[in-house]
Amino acid sequence: MGIRKEVLFKIKPVDLANKTKFKKVSEYFGENTFNAGAMKKVLSQGTFSAFNRWLSEGKVITLEQANEIATAMKNWAIAKGASYYTHWFQPMTGLTAEKHDSFISFIGPGKVIEKFSGSKLIQGEPDASSFPSGGVRSTFEARGYTAWDPSSPAFIIESKLGKTLCIPTIFVSYHGEALDKKLPLLRSDDALNRSALNLLHLFGHKGVKKVFSTCGPEQEYFLIDKNYYNLRQDLVMTGRTLVGAPSPKGQQMEDQYFGSIKERVINFMFEVAEEAYKLGIPVMTRHNEVAPHQYEFAPIFEESNLAADHNQLLMELMKKIALRHDMVCLLHEKPFAGINGSGKHVNWSLSDDQGNNLLNPGQTPEQNLQFLAVLVAVLRAVYKHSDLLRAAVAHSGNEHRLGANEAPPAIMSVFLGEQLTKILGMLENGVKASGSKQGVIDLGIGKLPKFNQDTTDRNRTSPFAFTGNKFEFRAVGSSQNISTPIMIINTIIAESLDYVAEKIKAASRGKDFNAAVLKVVSEVAKETKDIRFEGNNYSQEWLKEAKKRKLPNVASTAEALKALTKKENIELFEKYKVLSKEEIVSRYHIWVEMYCKLIEIEANTLNEMVNSSVVPPGLEYEELVADNLTKIIALKKQTGLKLEAKAIEDRKAHLSGVVSIIYYVRHNTREMMELMHKSEHLSPEKKAELFFEKIKPYMEHIRKHVDALECVVSDEHWDLPKYREMLFIK
Repeated sequence: MGIRKEVLFKIKPVDLANKTKFKKVSEYFGENTFNAGAMKKVLSQGTFSAFNRWLSEGKVITLEQANEIATAMKNWAIAKGASYYTHWFQPMTGLTAEKHDSFISFIGPGKVIEKFSGSKLIQGEPDASSFPSGGVRSTFEARGYTAWDPSSPAFIIESKLGKTLCIPTIFVSYHGEALDKKLPLLRSDDALNRSALNLLHLFGHKGVKKVFSTCGPEQEYFLIDKNYYNLRQDLVMTGRTLVGAPSPKGQQMEDQYFGSIKERVINFMFEVAEEAYKLGIPVMTRHNEVAPHQYEFAPIFEESNLAADHNQLLMELMKKIALRHDMVCLLHEKPFAGINGSGKHVNWSLSDDQGNNLLNPGQTPEQNLQFLAVLVAVLRAVYKHSDLLRAAVAHSGNEHRLGANEAPPAIMSVFLGEQLTKILGMLENGVKASGSKQGVIDLGIGKLPKFNQDTTDRNRTSPFAFTGNKFEFRAVGSSQNISTPIMIINTIIAESLDYVAEKIKAASRGKDFNAAVLKVVSEVAKETKDIRFEGNNYSQEWLKEAKKRKLPNVASTAEALKALTKKENIELFEKYKVLSKEEIVSRYHIWVEMYCKLIEIEANTLNEMVNSSVVPPGLEYEELVADNLTKIIALKKQTGLKLEAKAIEDRKAHLSGVVSIIYYVRHNTREMMELMHKSEHLSPEKKAELFFEKIKPYMEHIRKHVDALECVVSDEHWDLPKYREMLFIK
């Protein structure tokens, strides 16, 4: 019996003890976070008020107040069982990082006390030398600093033998350049706040003090049994299957989506939700996704910085808890070929400190007018900066997903829905019109349209779709840290809000304000019309139409990332103080190099798999077929065995096919590795170009022949777990 068959008999759920005591989520939600409620209980009124002013107005607290918060945080954490603390940050790897320090402080020989000061809370100093910097500092400049982000509550991470206090922080170099993903996101929210307030004040909202982006990232993922995972070098090394023939049954029956959740999976989901709720992560929805063994968690909206932190935490929880259930959580965008991959649909909107959603069409003409101004600002941002939006989702995993049947293409466009499209069309043409009670009532200067509660259907093929009171950026990959896409969305929309505000100011001088706004909305709607598309983004017709509209369609990650180095884009980030030239160029270099490294790992893993797991069983099977054919021919000669001539030819053809497949696998693998060796002395940019144009096609060609071999080699000889097993044996 082969290894694969042995594993098959080991597949079973973890034996879990029945839970007999249940608590309402409201009783323990956020219990492992040092949130506003926890702080209010343990801080003086003066310090708590000062802390809130810091968050709302940017007035930094004093060192004495920081010391009080640090002591209270330490006492809270120790009471929860924590003995260590860490500054939790998000370096340019896209993951999270932490260096743990004990609370103990020596006060004499053999004597310690627990101590935590305001200075330690506010600033830490991890070694920065081994984190990606993209040339923003030299390797020998090892010093880096973490600085407390008070807008994201500290939290406790639990393990079986202890607990750790985690303090969300930014991460900067010795000279202050951002080495992380959080700081640029925070800067972009500041820029967005300034620009949105500028526009709102034109509409008379002088009382609004703060505007911020909010988002809710839907998280798709796959689960497979740990035993299968451990037998697949490709999954272990790269997160995706580099070879694997499609299962006879995939997702064509459409019986997985929203289907009954299997008990093994629902147990995992319950544990993830419970741990997430303790950390204040507002997981709201869970369900089966389209592909077999694919699922989704979706949270409710939060401020973007907190949502980004929570999404990173959720991904870590999912991976950790899956192992407890003898499963592995796969977050790669395309872990299995031929079925849907995984995305992270980032639902983005704008809110103010008075609880208003700026993308809510509203019920009054004044609200409608403001909404239309914000709406066309978003349209202009996507139209003018579609290259940056594409760069925001450019990485190796997403190359496999963008343009497939479960993800939008690499062409950036906006879907608005029938009603908004009709309204903008009438504004562009300067005409009045009336419609149904649920549609446009009248489109005059004095009487603006009244919108439906749901102003649009959903278009799951669009990369940037308006879905009622928010935009859904569907192109984000499932493994991505969402901080960068949100940072880019915030920045380009800040620039467009300023543009619209300035146009309104100029148009309204000495004229009717409402008429001026409608004039500007009409002009911007016309200017940006090419970015709007209401149809099927998967269709060939759209590819042709997009080309006619001169909308870029950039398939290559490295090519898409070049947008970061454009002079006008660098000037944009510098103008809004989100990224300096050095910081943005460093990100370009980091992400191109990361792309190259990921493809190198994949190519080398594929080479190893071919030589150790594919060709050997292929040769064994080839020998079996050849031996069988030899014996049959010998028997025919020796005994006069009567055989159909076609039967002998069939055996010969089968053997010939197996020999040819093995040859093509070996030949293409050698060719691929020769190119890999030649690439060693190329610059990262040239290497990325070679990898996209030559190495990836070779990998697909190798895969095609390996998958053909898998379909003929006997189960006894083939040890790699198959799709039909990994995706359907639960």
